[in-house]
Amino acid sequence: MKIFAREVLRALKKARAMKPKRTILCVDDNEQSLSIRKVMLETRGYRVLAYSDAQQALNRFTQGGVDLVLTDLVMPGIDGSKLVQSVKGLSPETPAILLSGKVKIYERETGADIFLAKGMYAPADLLERIRLLLVRKRGPKRAHARSQVPPAPTPYRVASA
Repeated sequence: MKIFAREVLRALKKARAMKPKRTILCVDDNEQSLSIRKVMLETRGYRVLAYSDAQQALNRFTQGGVDLVLTDLVMPGIDGSKLVQSVKGLSPETPAILLSGKVKIYERETGADIFLAKGMYAPADLLERIRLLLVRKRGPKRAHARSQVPPAPTPYRVASA
């Protein structure tokens, strides 16, 4: 039992030392699609806030802590386009991805960074686009200050007399 407790404590310390997870606000009125997307993102290390109602999602967004919004286009009440416009009005730097299973090409200006037609992309493509948008939001990684090692001293030569 003590060994198990030590392993759990070690795992908790390791988890705390890891970088904080990025938070994705995921919105879709289709519960099955929402659930699949949530599991896919969580298995890749993201924290997912899943909502089937855009108004509730917008209310949650106003509380802060959201790094990216991933939303369906066609939903009852507030549609994905209006949700993205509201998000961008509150936080223009927050990346947003708009998805649709009913619309294959979307020409209207939404403010979304990316529009994807459901079924027209592989899950790996979505994950890569999310990663790139989050990198763009964060900015390039800063180079860690490396300790400067002084150059090795030049060997002394003894002049022969």
